[in-house]
Amino acid sequence: MLRPKIPTMPTPVGVTAPPAVVQPTAVEPAPQTMAPVVPTTRPAVQLTPGSVLAVVGAGTAVVLVVGTVLVSMLLATAVTAASVAVCAVVVRSLLTSPNKRRR
Repeated sequence: MLRPKIPTMPTPVGVTAPPAVVQPTAVEPAPQTMAPVVPTTRPAVQLTPGSVLAVVGAGTAVVLVVGTVLVSMLLATAVTAASVAVCAVVVRSLLTSPNKRRR
């Protein structure tokens, strides 16, 4: 009742054809229809004093933002560690103070 039924592989019926054989063909290159590209003596990117100033300003802004985020994360970690340490000292003093008063 609880045994799974395993399907059986069906047997092929009728005449089966062998798989088709693929013959390799030669690849012919396409004919050149465009004129050859002449290299230019001009650099691909031209830097003007304004663009250099913009790149330097953007880099400085990125460094300042990333530095601010990292310093704030470090400060948050330090404040959390200090508050956990203060809580540990308070809990320890609360747990040890009744033992000293029972004499």
